[in-house]
Amino acid sequence: MKKYFLLLLLTSFLQSKAADTTFFKANNPLIQYTGRIDMADASAPKFWQPGVYIRAKFKGSYCNVVINDEILYGTSHNYIAIQVDSLPVQRLQTTGKHNVITAATGLSDEEHTITICKNTEAGIGYLQFLGLQCKALLPLPAPPSRKIELIGNSITCGMGSDLSVVPCGKGQWYDQNNAYMAYGPLTARRLDAQWQLSSVSGIGLIHSCCDMKITMPRVFDKVNMREDSIKWDFSRYQPDVVTVCLGQNDGKQDSVAFCGAYVQFIDTLRKHYPSATIICLTSPMADAELTKVLQRYLMGVVNAVNSKGDRNVYRYFFSKRYHNGCGDHPDLAEHQQIADELTACIKRIKKW
Repeated sequence: MKKYFLLLLLTSFLQSKAADTTFFKANNPLIQYTGRIDMADASAPKFWQPGVYIRAKFKGSYCNVVINDEILYGTSHNYIAIQVDSLPVQRLQTTGKHNVITAATGLSDEEHTITICKNTEAGIGYLQFLGLQCKALLPLPAPPSRKIELIGNSITCGMGSDLSVVPCGKGQWYDQNNAYMAYGPLTARRLDAQWQLSSVSGIGLIHSCCDMKITMPRVFDKVNMREDSIKWDFSRYQPDVVTVCLGQNDGKQDSVAFCGAYVQFIDTLRKHYPSATIICLTSPMADAELTKVLQRYLMGVVNAVNSKGDRNVYRYFFSKRYHNGCGDHPDLAEHQQIADELTACIKRIKKW
């Protein structure tokens, strides 16, 4: 009799939990998306780029994220960041093609906000968001009106930055990627702005590393920038500020070729973003020799653009070298310091 009573209690509990769970599809209008996302199938949007993020407000004590992973090459598993309210950020990795991830449990039965961000980059394959399991979805406040786009390479992707679980030289090359805590999203959150990372590891302006056949000007108009595929609609995101952090993979180049290509790329940016403030950055991981070269290049580039009448283009030189992460990349602590510098720079220019 006692066992029967306990079974009834368990059955009743499970039934009440099931009745308290609803699956909200990805095309629910209460879910907000930011970043380069393929919305051809709004019920299962795909995204490749690091830093793409999804936000929602839910009511209840728990929330599950339902997401598919491409599992590129049959072995690659993306990392995501999940933050609920102001609780510590969870850095989680998918385990299969179809994933139901416990994002939060044991919360107060009240309103909560969840942010889901792709931590790994396009070269690890796409994620496909299917929806949320929770008690109820609620309307979010409007997203911040300020918008920032950060163009760059592996540094902007957050590669090699997070040594908290897998040390340098161990695991896969992307096990230390953490776009959510990279300098760009950190800067945006400090400035109460949306962010978009248009970045690819190894990419350059006129020369990319590692036998890559693409450069930034070629793939800048794509949703999947690593594979140069799916046209991006620039009307979907018009930034107030665009930062360009290229040159690390180019190295020392012919100054005429590099600066000419840089001016041309700024002209392309200006066509897409007629009102944006453009800030050209040195590479924060460059050694002293390359830093001097990039400073000289950027002085010439910005002076040339300004002299043509575009005064809304600036340059910023980082104060020191940041290279304590894997492969001489900045680590998480240094991304905080880079964000300190960039935040101050944008505040000064934009009066934010």
